[in-house]
Parts: sequence; C-alpha cells; structure tokens
Amino acid sequence: MLRSSPLLRSIKKNRLIYVMIAPGMLYFFCFKYLPMFGLIIAFKDYQPFLGVWGSPWAGFKHFEYFFSHPDFWMLFRNTFILAFYNLVFFFPLPIIVALMLNELRSNLYKRFIQSMIYVPHFVSWVVVVGMAYIFLTTEGGIVNELLVSLGFQKINFLLSKEWFRPLIVSEIIWKEVGWGTIIFLAALAGVDQQLYEAARVDGAGRFRQLWHVTLPAIRSTIVILLILRLGQFLDTGFEQIYLMLNPMNREVGEVFDTYVYTNGIQQGKFSYTTAVGLFKSVVGMALVIGTNYLVKKLGEEGVY
Repeated sequence: MLRSSPLLRSIKKNRLIYVMIAPGMLYFFCFKYLPMFGLIIAFKDYQPFLGVWGSPWAGFKHFEYFFSHPDFWMLFRNTFILAFYNLVFFFPLPIIVALMLNELRSNLYKRFIQSMIYVPHFVSWVVVVGMAYIFLTTEGGIVNELLVSLGFQKINFLLSKEWFRPLIVSEIIWKEVGWGTIIFLAALAGVDQQLYEAARVDGAGRFRQLWHVTLPAIRSTIVILLILRLGQFLDTGFEQIYLMLNPMNREVGEVFDTYVYTNGIQQGKFSYTTAVGLFKSVVGMALVIGTNYLVKKLGEEGVY
C-alpha cells in the first residue's frame, strides 16, 4: 500500500528535484526551525547552569519590562524610521535599474553593467563602513577636503545625528541595489515578446510599452517581494549599524538588533533579549499576514 501511495510515487518520479532542494530544506530546518525551541526562554528567567527546562518560569515579565522601559519608544522610532527609509528609497531602485537594463539593446554592454553593479554585494559591511570612514572623516577625508576646496566648512558626517540615517540608506543602496535586480531581470526575461510586437503595431512607444506591458508583467513579482520585504521590516541589519554607531549618534542609531546584542551578548540578559527578538518577529509576521490579505483583496495572488 505504501509503495503505491501518490506521495512516494511523486518522490520517486521527481527524486532529482528533491535531492536539489534537500540542502535548502536542511538549512532552514537547522537554522530557522530548530532555534525556535529557544524562544521558550523569553517566558523564563533563564540561567545557563540550570538549563532551559530547569530555569524558573517568568511569564510575561520580560515583555512588560521591555514595553515599559524608556528605551522602547526610542528603539521603535529609530527602527521604524530606518525601515521606512529603506522601503521608500531602496525597494523601488532594483525595479528601476532592472527596467533600465532591460531597455539596453547591446547584450555585451548590458552584461558589463550587470557585473559592475553586482560586485558591491560581495563586499563585507566591515569594508563598506571602512570606505565610508576614509571618504567622510574630517581628518583628510576626500569629501571634506573637496568641501574645503570649494569654500565650505567641513561636515562631521560620522558623528552627526542628522547624517546617520542618510548614510545608512546610501550604503545599503550602493551595496545591494545591483544584487536586487536579479529577480526582476529574471521576471522580465519571461515576458512574452509578442506583447511588445502587438503594442508596437498599436503605435505604442518605448514608454507606453514599459507602462502597459513590462510593469503589468512583473507586477506579481513586485507584490510578492514587497510582502516578503515587509516581513523583514524591522530587520534593519545589525553589522552595518553596529559599525556605524558611536556615542554621538546612538540616540538616532540604536535599533532592536544592536540593542539585543549589547544587552543579550555583552550583558548576558538572554531571556530579556529573546523577548525583544520575539516581539520583532511577531510584528514581522503580522505585517506579512496583513499585507498578504490586503493584496489578495485587491486581486493579486499574494504569497499564500
């Protein structure tokens, strides 16, 4: 009976596909699902020498402390503003760049541009922040030397509260926009060329073809990636922000990720910071469910 089950027949028939997806499934199981077991310490006063099960229950004490802590609204404000900036300024750029690349007729030039804009993705955040320091420091930085040569005063970009968020967003754009075009270029490659031919017959120019053929063809891809992006809305990134933080800009730069590191790893408040991380994950899940429900009401497919 088991040998003739539809599931086993499907696995046998598509065994090579299952072998290919096995590493990805193993990765998610080991690094995404197994760690969920540790969320239980958010409701305990975790003590390493007692273990997870031996530590006493604390209920919602850590959540109550976090929500009533003076730092909560500062963290929420900083994280929300950075996430909003990334959504408004970064998310549309890969779409725009992919559309621009799609309009290039020279394949050689197109591949060259793609290769050049992919490279920053492979540069570590340590190197990116190091480059920012070299360019923006007041002690011999190229940008400040240029400002002085033009008759302006030096600007202390690295210690300024006003410049912290623009610098964070600019670094993300430089590093990740090119890599973000890959999915959109793949979606554009699947657009039926006959649609463009029909549009040209009807007298549509390049812009009209872009507006009425290209964008509708990749709309579902844009919607799905937007939903997934909102699921990571509060994930502003730890490494980049931690490297850019200093006592002068911490008031506008401290976010949930850096707060969890400083309190959880450096100060050993494991239960408390687990509660903070769980709160952030719940918000992300709520955003995914809510956005998916909304886009399905508007006629799109959604994620599920």
